[in-house]
Amino acid sequence: MALDPTGDLVDLLAAIVDIESVSGNERALADAVEDALGGHPHLELTRDGDAVVARTNLGRGSRVVVAGHLDTVPVADNLPSWREGDLLFGRGTCDMKGGVAVALAAAVRLPEPRHDVTWIFYDHEEVEAAKNGLGRLARNRPDLLAGDFALLMEPTGARIEGGCQGTLRCALTLTGTAAHSARGWLGHNAIHDAAPILATLASYTPRRVEVDGLEFREGLNAVSISGGIAGNVIPDRCVVTVNFRFAPDRSVAEAEAHVREVFAGHALTVTDAAPAARPGLDLPAARDFLAAVGGEPRAKFGWTDVARFAELGVPAVNFGPADPGKAHADDEHCPVADLHTCHDALLRWLS
Repeated sequence: MALDPTGDLVDLLAAIVDIESVSGNERALADAVEDALGGHPHLELTRDGDAVVARTNLGRGSRVVVAGHLDTVPVADNLPSWREGDLLFGRGTCDMKGGVAVALAAAVRLPEPRHDVTWIFYDHEEVEAAKNGLGRLARNRPDLLAGDFALLMEPTGARIEGGCQGTLRCALTLTGTAAHSARGWLGHNAIHDAAPILATLASYTPRRVEVDGLEFREGLNAVSISGGIAGNVIPDRCVVTVNFRFAPDRSVAEAEAHVREVFAGHALTVTDAAPAARPGLDLPAARDFLAAVGGEPRAKFGWTDVARFAELGVPAVNFGPADPGKAHADDEHCPVADLHTCHDALLRWLS
């Protein structure tokens, strides 16, 4: 399906949404984005796997990066897209094809931005960090991520959200002794041993902490539990997977130390982790963006690739259409007004 970034924004978003791009299946959308950006002489295109990068090289004194991911979580009977009044529904409308549509339209409509701009549309954001397309670009072509400031078009309800939470997942493994369930006293039930872990999680009080003037809320939650091999066997193994979302005043190492302290005495293996990012809204480049967009910034709940830019020394914020609370929901949607608000803000900032 061809994309027309010069036409109506809502039609553009609908077309992007209707190209299904669940993580690992981004090729068709990446091809369409590359085709849409081709033929515009002010943009220099680079393709890395299913990531598409378009850059201006006008010799400006500064460079900004605008990025968004192409992939979505699995479809839940919410494709193709449909419109109800001033809302467009469908998988990815919120997270984050609304932001992709805004960035794609701005990229072709700004032949002479006041900063040089690197537009990045990348793959594999909704899965484990090792597969992240932006991370792959950082390894293969770190020069493409260089800039004085970065903007992630993640859904924020068209408000600036500073920084992001870090995330850490760990597996708590409990072992027992298998036996026939008719003679359960001969075994030891590993699933029953999960009760103290679940009680700890239920009674855990997460922190609220202010970082650079924004309040972040942490969270520690069980996200899966597995054990047992048959309906008549006492399970000899149980694994509880826990996710810790931590504030940007903690490093990954400090987050891991906290989780190990909470679950002292239990066998714990960290399976995935990504750092948080401080808001950095006091930096000059961020202040420039704040002045152009306006409004009161707030903390970003969830992990985004602003953390990846922070590790590279590039200050970054989140700003995009749609309510982040609708990300991954079956009734995921994007308000038409948010599309125009974000698009107009980008043009105001970069013109």
